[in-house]
Amino acid sequence: MSETKETHVHIMEDGSVVEHSHGAHGHHHSHAQTKAVLNRLSRAIGHMESIKRMVEDGRDCSEVLIQLSAVKSAINNTGKIILQDHIEHCIVDAVEHGDRDAIRELEKAIDRFIK
Repeated sequence: MSETKETHVHIMEDGSVVEHSHGAHGHHHSHAQTKAVLNRLSRAIGHMESIKRMVEDGRDCSEVLIQLSAVKSAINNTGKIILQDHIEHCIVDAVEHGDRDAIRELEKAIDRFIK
């Protein structure tokens, strides 16, 4: 089986650019929680838009920070759902098929997520 690589570029909060590629993992990325994750992300996006309006309207900084904290928590909780779903489906499948690359990619992703 030939391996295809897809390169991803990410711009980090500090402005640094990280580039990495994924090889074909030999498993399909089908997740049970996709709809729930998309709903949570949509709510977080809406919340961020309201925070942006708060800043534009000159609202109190303390109120803005409290709302930012709520969005940060929502994003972290969404990440936990994605991680759990990925482990339960993709990583279990990868382990069963001896795919060490998928496990290494997960380790890298966890390191970035918890920073």
